[in-house]
Amino acid sequence: MPKYRVTFQPMGKTVEADPAAYPYGDHGLPGSLLDIALAFGVPIEHACGGVGACATCHVIVTAGEENLSPPSEEELDQVELAPESSPDSRLACLAVVRGDVTVRIPGWNRNAVSENASP
Repeated sequence: MPKYRVTFQPMGKTVEADPAAYPYGDHGLPGSLLDIALAFGVPIEHACGGVGACATCHVIVTAGEENLSPPSEEELDQVELAPESSPDSRLACLAVVRGDVTVRIPGWNRNAVSENASP
């Protein structure tokens, strides 16, 4: 089974996700951006525990959107509530990685990560 490269901006941190190892943890769907981020030390806010009931894990997909699971209507409804939402916005807890992808984590939902943090 192939491994996928997931890049988190603005940190510039790229990790290699192995679908055979899913789930990494217990937040978000197995293999979701949130599951992968937390497993590799990338802090993303997730007030509801990663069950898609809030929009605090909002990310913006900058490349590889076709390599994520399609969003549900419920996810799209939640993501509209997030600050800085755009047509490329997803909830990290529900977007399952199926190929290489790059996402930007808005500043307001980075737990203790500054804009100038090193990778």
